[in-house]
Amino acid sequence: MTRINKRHARLSHGYISIVGKDGLIITKPKRRTGGFPLRVISLMILVFFGFKVLLISQLGPQGYAERVQLLQTGTAVEQAGAYILKADPISSALADGIRKLSL
Repeated sequence: MTRINKRHARLSHGYISIVGKDGLIITKPKRRTGGFPLRVISLMILVFFGFKVLLISQLGPQGYAERVQLLQTGTAVEQAGAYILKADPISSALADGIRKLSL
């Protein structure tokens, strides 16, 4: 009875039905994937990077640098944000390309 209850508990989280060589339908519990959500985190980084590029292209390099400089004089959270938002060569080049396209 214990073995049946354990199998039922595993199958209650999802299962896959497989047809065996003899034609018998067998249900197996789904494997738990769990782990680190790499796809979600990489998408968040990509969206953040795109937002930073759009800000640089809209404000211009000088205006963006002034706003980041203003963040550096704030609280610890604002200083951390300023460090992350600091313009890097790749985002500056992409922002320059966007600015050239919009002209």
